[in-house]
Amino acid sequence: MEERERRIGMNEALFREVNERLQELAVSFKRTDKLDLICECGNASCASRIEMDREEYEQVRSDPTTFAVVKGHEIPDVEEIVQRRKAYDVVRKSASEAKRVAEKTDPRT
Repeated sequence: MEERERRIGMNEALFREVNERLQELAVSFKRTDKLDLICECGNASCASRIEMDREEYEQVRSDPTTFAVVKGHEIPDVEEIVQRRKAYDVVRKSASEAKRVAEKTDPRT
């Protein structure tokens, strides 16, 4: 179980890192409209997209254990939905190993 939670946490951390880079590129190109990001779910083969504005993105990133996922992509035994938005849900890690990985790999700390 811990290995599965760690793997899910690492997948989500990787997607978060990609989105951090996409957000940085948007800033460098002075794009002020919506961000086109990837789903941060634990499924390594997911290629779904999420659109959100910078303020929404910063809200998700304000907690290292929260991630933006396409509706239906949450993994109930590892995370809980803490916010339902129009185009996506925000999940928070609840499983201890996945939470530890999320905190340890947070690029903003």
